[in-house]
Amino acid sequence: MTTKNFNDNFIRACRREKSDYIPIWFMRQAGRYQAEYRDVRKKYSLLEICRHPDVCAEVTLLPVAQLNVDAAILFSDITLPLGPMGINFDIVENVGPVIHNPVREAKDVDRILAFDPSQSLEYVGTTIELLKRELKVPLIGFVGAPFTLASYIIEGGPSKSYLKTKTFMYAQTEAWHKLMDILATEMANYLRYQVNKGAAAIQVFDSWVGSLSIEDYRDYVFPHMTKMFSLLKDLDVPLIHFGVVSGHLLPMMKDCRATVVGLDWRVRIDESWKLLNYEVAVQGNLDPAVLVAPENIVHKKTHQILEQIDRPGFIFNLGHGIMPQADGDTLKRIVDQVHEYQLKF
Repeated sequence: MTTKNFNDNFIRACRREKSDYIPIWFMRQAGRYQAEYRDVRKKYSLLEICRHPDVCAEVTLLPVAQLNVDAAILFSDITLPLGPMGINFDIVENVGPVIHNPVREAKDVDRILAFDPSQSLEYVGTTIELLKRELKVPLIGFVGAPFTLASYIIEGGPSKSYLKTKTFMYAQTEAWHKLMDILATEMANYLRYQVNKGAAAIQVFDSWVGSLSIEDYRDYVFPHMTKMFSLLKDLDVPLIHFGVVSGHLLPMMKDCRATVVGLDWRVRIDESWKLLNYEVAVQGNLDPAVLVAPENIVHKKTHQILEQIDRPGFIFNLGHGIMPQADGDTLKRIVDQVHEYQLKF
């Protein structure tokens, strides 16, 4: 995949190899903060963008050209595979995914289907092929982690307490593990499809896993995440594992066999990397709220992160996704600051 004009600094950092500079990309780097994206959304819903490869590729490419980031991430949504699995849902503006046939009993798990992404989500593969022809940086494919998807499927939508999810997990444990095994297997298959089509790295988003204790993660999630990453090891691409409010879970997230651990904004890079024994690359972790701060604060906060890096294997990112209130000029200044930072190694 490496050519004379191809920028592989992101891949090198993921592999803990020396890079020309610290690479950077942003979670949710295509989104409502962009006037061009807002114009597209006047014509298409989020899911409709995903289902039109030419439009989806255009949206994915926008921030790469505008910001000069070192990786593209496929414009998609973690709920996309749920439809082919027999989960009926809509994405409701200012709410999120709303599930119309939630899983509430053990028998409900039996109606969840395996699916072939080359048939059910072939438009994703077409989009990746279009992007591979255009991009001079690596493309990141992604899925939602089994716990986060299970929480939507069981809750019926977003939740603050995850009470229905935990009740199902504790009271119907056998069905819980069956559901998680299905999700781990199907998401691994979907990621393999993305890589086979041209994705150069993958990220697993576990947005709501921070709601679990260390013990519950170990007993109810860890075996399935380990299986999921194990199913992907032969692909030889970076495997990024990111969770929100997950500082207490970092050692187990590493032990799931990811090659890169994403850090949210609540932890320090240096302390977390040490906790991980420097056995993986790390990615993160500017607070997204900093993007609306005065320019001097943005520069200071970015520098504070960079000053913690003393070895290869770091990718600069946010500690969660870009919010609509962010300013593209601010993002571009951060990219320039990161690229210009004098490496200590």
